[in-house]
Amino acid sequence: MAKVKSFFKKAGLWFKNHAPSKRRLIQIYSALLFNANIKGFIAGDIYQGGTKKLCTPGLNCYSCPGAVTACPLGALQDSLAHSNTTAPYYILGILGLLGLIFARTICGFFCPVGLGQELLYKIKTPKLKKSRYTRLLSYLKYVLLAVLVIAIPLIYNGVPAFCKYICPAGTFGGAGGLLVNSSNASLFDRLGYLFTWKFCLLVVFIVASVFIYRCFCRFFCPLGAIYGFFNKIALIGVKLDKQKCVDCGMCVETCKMDIKHVGDHECINCGECIPVCPTKAISWKGSKLVLAGIDTSVLEEEKAPIKTMTVSAGVQAVSEVTTDETQTSLTETVETAQAVEVEDKAETVKRKIKKRGFWLQFSAWALALAVLVTALVYYNFFSVAQVAEKKYDVGEQFPDFTFGTVYDTAGAYNDDGEKLESIKLSDFYGTVTVINFWYTTCDPCKEELPDFREAKEHYGDDVDIIVVHINNSVDDEGVQTVIDRLGFNEWNLLFTHDTQENIFKSFDSSVTAPAAPRTLILDKDGVITFTVNGKLTYEMLDSEIQSAMNK
Repeated sequence: MAKVKSFFKKAGLWFKNHAPSKRRLIQIYSALLFNANIKGFIAGDIYQGGTKKLCTPGLNCYSCPGAVTACPLGALQDSLAHSNTTAPYYILGILGLLGLIFARTICGFFCPVGLGQELLYKIKTPKLKKSRYTRLLSYLKYVLLAVLVIAIPLIYNGVPAFCKYICPAGTFGGAGGLLVNSSNASLFDRLGYLFTWKFCLLVVFIVASVFIYRCFCRFFCPLGAIYGFFNKIALIGVKLDKQKCVDCGMCVETCKMDIKHVGDHECINCGECIPVCPTKAISWKGSKLVLAGIDTSVLEEEKAPIKTMTVSAGVQAVSEVTTDETQTSLTETVETAQAVEVEDKAETVKRKIKKRGFWLQFSAWALALAVLVTALVYYNFFSVAQVAEKKYDVGEQFPDFTFGTVYDTAGAYNDDGEKLESIKLSDFYGTVTVINFWYTTCDPCKEELPDFREAKEHYGDDVDIIVVHINNSVDDEGVQTVIDRLGFNEWNLLFTHDTQENIFKSFDSSVTAPAAPRTLILDKDGVITFTVNGKLTYEMLDSEIQSAMNK
């Protein structure tokens, strides 16, 4: 029996010493809540429901199979790329609201990427300490914000440069989450130099995070740079009482981020500096709203004047009814009695505050747990992906769809020199028709298009080639701009746009995560003779065109 008690005592002590902090629990909670679509990792599917119109506070890739919201940084790049002359007020308003309320508290508490870096840093290895060099390097994220997040998307329509070339969340959560699923094995065929570059960059970030605290967060994250602008004015965070501060430097020395003082633009408001401050000069902003019952330092400040005032009143009353010989003794008695009374009142107030804080925290955690359980149940058991009712495959008649906008290219004019405004598939019955699906930021799509141009030049009027831009956030003007910049407007191909009927999804049944490029070939009667998901070679394209012509 003694051994059993000893075991449970040791187990209890171990758990007490190794139990996660409240901040760690909030980080884990946030990562689960914003990636509640667990079945997406199993099916290899990307959730595209209504909540994808909302933004996660922290960095969390839109393309991650578990993600149920959008990434604010990706949304900002996308909106800037397609804003033209109109400012993207929606996403700017979201970022402004999050910044004014939380600022970089989001980095310290709600960002899944930040959590991952901190867990990697816990691996026992020699660590690189912060210095003036790391402080200087921390300004790199502001350069990346200006160039990759703002300038390039504005200049080159449809290019979310940071997401495309740098972001490790997209590589790990998006590409990694999809590729691990066996049903998406065909996606491996389209991995090119860009994925190789981002995969190598991801490995560098992971290894660096073992030796450098929050390496990506400190040096590369533009989202942290944006929130840093709001740190001084945000409602929630840490604050420094300069009247109490003695400039001992304990806070800066303890902090693993590259701060110069508490609450500056590099501070992630993790709160680890609060307990090390010898003068209690650091506290939480917004504690009266969200941390009631935790910060009781104000009570200590109020005790002294209460005690002095009460004792003074007692001494004055005694002096009016006693002689000089007994006054000293009575004064000491009164002081002792009043001090005990004040201490008792202080303890009572303290207990009330502690009780109120307990129930406030209990209610908050209960509500948060209910929200998390509801999200997990909904996204994994009740949320159904929107898919086409009918999938078309080889040997089936493809419906007579009407395509949307016809872009201004050499192939967009009829024999009378009039530009086509819309087209129907039945317009091309009698010739072999090649339909290729692409989008503006798909590199494999753009790399294979010259082969379609060559095929059109070779077969002439015997083959019609329609290049269809997939429905996404790029508007018609943005697509036309890309076509003009890349010289596609001089080609004799027919560039058009998918319709609200989402023609692309009507035959993309080979993978659970629809992806481009995708090509299908119809014979003279509109029957599908060939379909492929991925980049084509000219030899394969030529062979399949001839096969369709011979039917």
